[in-house]
Amino acid sequence: MTANTDQRVPVYRALALQTRTIAVNQLTVAAARAQMLATTERMGRQIRAAKGFVGQDLKLVVLPEYCLTGFPMGESIPEWVAKACLAPDGAEYTALATVAQQNGVWLAANNYETDAHFPGLYFQASTLFSPSGDCALRYRRLVSLYAPTPHDVWPAYLDHYGLEGVFPVADTPLGRMAAIASEEILYPEIARALALRGAEVFLHSTSEVGSPQLTPKDVAKRARAFESMAYVVSANSGGLDGCDIPAESTDGMSKVVDWEGRVLAEAGFGESMVAHAEIDIESLRRWRLRPGMSNILSRQRTELFAPVYGGRSVHAPGSLLDANGQLRIPTRAEFAQRQREAIAGLVAAGIYKDPAQ
Repeated sequence: MTANTDQRVPVYRALALQTRTIAVNQLTVAAARAQMLATTERMGRQIRAAKGFVGQDLKLVVLPEYCLTGFPMGESIPEWVAKACLAPDGAEYTALATVAQQNGVWLAANNYETDAHFPGLYFQASTLFSPSGDCALRYRRLVSLYAPTPHDVWPAYLDHYGLEGVFPVADTPLGRMAAIASEEILYPEIARALALRGAEVFLHSTSEVGSPQLTPKDVAKRARAFESMAYVVSANSGGLDGCDIPAESTDGMSKVVDWEGRVLAEAGFGESMVAHAEIDIESLRRWRLRPGMSNILSRQRTELFAPVYGGRSVHAPGSLLDANGQLRIPTRAEFAQRQREAIAGLVAAGIYKDPAQ
C-alpha cells in the first residue's frame, strides 16, 4: 500500500463521468491511435467544464470502462495489441496524466494495456493518476470471460508483482483507493480482498446495460459498498459509438454509493456529469470504529472460507504458461472453450446439476 503521511482527509466531491465511448474496431491502427488522443482531449474538456459547474472541491473523477477504445469484437489478440492497447509509458497514458494534472483531479481510467514481462499479451487495467500526473494505482482485471488476466499467467505474475500488485490499494490524500473493473463488481471476493487491504473508495469503471430496472451490476454496487463499508464511484459509458452494437445499449446508471449502500447521486441516460457527490472519509472511518451489527467487516471470519476456496479450483491458474513456464498467446476461441471445460468440471464435481442426467 502506498503511504500517505497526512492522515486527515478533507471532505471533497467525486464524479462518475458518464462520457461517450468511441470504439476503434473499424479504424486502422494509425486512425485508432489518433482517435484515442482525440477522445482524451474531449474528456479533458468535459472534466474542466464539470469542475467549473460542480465546484473546486471536485477532486476525484472516474471514467468508464475501456473509455478510449471500446472492446475487441473479433480481433485476434495480436491485432488488438497493435490497434488498441496502451503501453504503460505510451502517449495515451501520458495524455490521461496530463488531463489529471491540468484539471487538478485524481483521475481513474480503464483501458487495455501491454506488459513488457508478457510480450504479445494484454491485460485490462484500471489506473489512477494524481493531480501531479503520477500513476498512483495500477490494477489488472482478475476475472474476465474473453480477455487474458493475471491468473492466466499466475506464477510468473506473482514473481514480477507479488500479491501487492494483484490487489493494490493506494493510500492517497483523498483516502485509500482501489479499483474494481466492470463486471468484477459481481464478485464479492474481489471487493472484500481489497477492503481487507484497507480500501475505502472503490473506483468502478464499467460499460454496462442501462435499464430503468435494477440490474445485477446495479444491485452489486450497493451490496459491495455495504458489505465492505466503502464508497463506490461507478462510471458507466454514455453510449458506445463506432461499432454495430446499438449505441445506447451501454448507457446511464453512473452513480456514487456510500458505505451504507445509499445512492448519493445517479445519472440518467446520455453524456452526463450528474453523478457527483460528497465523499467524507473521516466520517467513514468513524463509522468503521463503531461497534454494532452494521460493522460488517469487523464481524467477518475469513478462516471459515479458506478451506472451501483453497480446495476447489474452477479455473486452473497459469493456463497461458506452458510446461516450461513460457508464455503462449491464445486464440479467442480458447476463452469460450475454457468456460465450457469449467462448467463440465462443476458438473463432474456435483456442484452443477445437469437436468438431462
